[in-house]
Amino acid sequence: MKKLNYLLLIFLALVAFYACEKDDICVDGNTPLLVIRFYDIDNPETLKTPSNLVVKGQLTDGTYGATIANTSVDSIQIPLRNEALSTVYSLATNTTTDVTNANEDIITFNYTTKEVFISRACGFINNYENLATELTTDTDNWIKEIKIDTTVIANQNAAHVKIYH
Repeated sequence: MKKLNYLLLIFLALVAFYACEKDDICVDGNTPLLVIRFYDIDNPETLKTPSNLVVKGQLTDGTYGATIANTSVDSIQIPLRNEALSTVYSLATNTTTDVTNANEDIITFNYTTKEVFISRACGFINNYENLATELTTDTDNWIKEIKIDTTVIANQNAAHVKIYH
């Protein structure tokens, strides 16, 4: 009888051990952001911070919502829309409380999306391919040139787009 109890105990322990599931914790499940770096048009290898930069993303109703408010940095990370094949951003410099000094440029990012399965916990993320840009020209563009470093956005470890001003 003691043997039967030990066998039953071992059997229950094995069943309990194999019935456990791995914890579903998502660590690497974020869709990558578009990384933009700003450079000096006169010295293309030198980073140049735009003064008082405000970045606004165009919403589905055509209005703009603030994404990055009044900052001075030489690179930004911005999201691209998952449900569309283009994203429109307004990048304005010299934005202060006096909006008449602001210089706004509109950039459209066009791309295709590719769903990538990460894990059961994370599910799918979107990567972006075939990245292209369109700058809306006006009488006073502060952005002089846009270069795409990589047309595939699969991570946010390096810059994807260079903006010269």
